[in-house]
Amino acid sequence: MTITYLRGQALIDQIRNQPYSRDLIGYHGEPPKVEWPNGARVAVQFVLNYEEGGENHVEHGDAGSEQFLSDIIGAASFPHKHMSMDSMYEYGSRAGFWRIHQEFQKRNLSMTIFGVGMALVRNPYIVEAIKEANYDVVSHGQRWLHYQNMDIETERQHMDQAISVLQTLFSEAPMGWYTGRDSPNTRQLLAEFPQIQYDSDNYGDDLPFWSTLTNAIGQKRPHLIIPYTFETNDMKFTSPGGFNSGEQFYQYLKDAFDVLYAEGETAPKMLSIGMHCRILGRPGRFKALQKFLDYIQSHDKVWICRRGDIAEHWYKHHAP
Repeated sequence: MTITYLRGQALIDQIRNQPYSRDLIGYHGEPPKVEWPNGARVAVQFVLNYEEGGENHVEHGDAGSEQFLSDIIGAASFPHKHMSMDSMYEYGSRAGFWRIHQEFQKRNLSMTIFGVGMALVRNPYIVEAIKEANYDVVSHGQRWLHYQNMDIETERQHMDQAISVLQTLFSEAPMGWYTGRDSPNTRQLLAEFPQIQYDSDNYGDDLPFWSTLTNAIGQKRPHLIIPYTFETNDMKFTSPGGFNSGEQFYQYLKDAFDVLYAEGETAPKMLSIGMHCRILGRPGRFKALQKFLDYIQSHDKVWICRRGDIAEHWYKHHAP
């Protein structure tokens, strides 16, 4: 019988030698020796996504209403105002942000804001609160949209607008980027914006790692990736099969922390917690956040920090 396809070593060689854009190997079980400040076993990083006022909306020039990340699971998009969806997003900016913000202020804790440019422009009171609290602000794009099929020129324009808006609002350019609903072009477009020193459109590790960006004229530069999370994230309250009570959310966060804290005795890690004003800001879910903060604050070797603090630590101690 004549074999007309590759097998065995020949097939292995072909797979290993062909170009491939993904990194499936990472630290291959041998992560760098991380020494967080004060001997912390885990760097716990809370992210509050601020998107309210930048989502799909006919008054923003979009074709229809928002469908994503609300208490209307499986929401339809309508070519006119969706009054219920509007008010659910409005809860985040009117009440949810303030409940979460005040809890962190009461405990004197830091966090990171993933800020959508258009959304922040619409709420100067929240901008001032962020400034006064000295939270760091990562650009979450100019709009809270899907970019998967967007043309590259429009995505580039939105990136430039987002960075310029945050620089104007906060008197300094953001050093971090997170689209959230990114495209195959997103990370490479960041090569055109040298003020961006890291991005978080990645969910593939428990530690930061380095990659390479190439700009339009072929110049390369190291680029830091600080992974984010969709699992230790309140967004799972809005999906079928996700969390249906604050107790489930708390237990999941606690389990994740416990595993990483134990590993951190010899191999420190980081833990990201994703929050949304209109989701975790609701009272029945907010209690889980309070319980989790109580729990991690009862441990000594924990660094509760901003995403920018992790970036600065990595640049200083784990240069590319």
